[in-house]
Amino acid sequence: MIIAVASGKGGTGKTTVATNIAALLAEGGRDIFYVDCDVEEPDGKLFLKPEMTRGKTIKVPKPEIDADKCDGCALCREICQYNAIVVILEKAMAFHELCHSCGGCRLVCPMKAIADTDVEIGAISEGKAGNLGFLHGELKVGTPSAVPLIRELKKEIPDSADVILDAPAGASCPVVETISGSDFTALVTEPTPFGLNDLKIAVETVRILGIPFGVIINRSKSGYDIVNDFCRKEGIIVLGEIPDKRAAAETYSKGEMLFRAIPGFRELFENIYENIKIEIWKYKNSGEKGMAV
Repeated sequence: MIIAVASGKGGTGKTTVATNIAALLAEGGRDIFYVDCDVEEPDGKLFLKPEMTRGKTIKVPKPEIDADKCDGCALCREICQYNAIVVILEKAMAFHELCHSCGGCRLVCPMKAIADTDVEIGAISEGKAGNLGFLHGELKVGTPSAVPLIRELKKEIPDSADVILDAPAGASCPVVETISGSDFTALVTEPTPFGLNDLKIAVETVRILGIPFGVIINRSKSGYDIVNDFCRKEGIIVLGEIPDKRAAAETYSKGEMLFRAIPGFRELFENIYENIKIEIWKYKNSGEKGMAV
């Protein structure tokens, strides 16, 4: 079972939810992996404190242009959607900082003047936090896209384990790459106008992808119900609400697990996980695809 935890914006508590659910399940004896796909700023390690056991550098192909063979036809420039190739004085030049490694330029070059060269984009590390498997990626500064690293990171996940994917914030390509193929996506939001606005964008994204989803409201406040109102109107399940408590902020600031430190939070995260399991079961037995459940 693969559960992605995502959000429409940063700072909603996405990593708090992902790490607490993962650690809680591992503590209960489940074979589970936490995978931090927020490769531009991975911070799950600050809370889970894993002991790292192995790592590897990830490289992707980038174009290397042989100036002696290039005739300046500019077909490579025309096919590049990211303006990573320019033609100056009838010679093509490639800028690796803009290249997304699609390989199109090499395929269209009639003079066979373009070859691939491997360029480092980041690293993947694996470890253990008690019984919990841990994976994360770290994108190299200046790399234009996180997608290739996230794709390689997901390849490292063992087939036998259940998985919690901690997605990047927002609804851009790295988020789509992370949640694609998951059984369920939990969207973490906060009960504010900004939180609701970005939640709507995230909801639209998972609906387009056809992934079942539900909402977790973090820092929930009594009498402030704009997110609940939206979910009721849209037929979206609210998986749980995490109350706005000073103790939660203090525990978070120390890098500790909420379910271990605050009375009632263990039951809260257990209920959220049970609700996710119920929604996955309902979805798989409904025969309906692309619907919110």
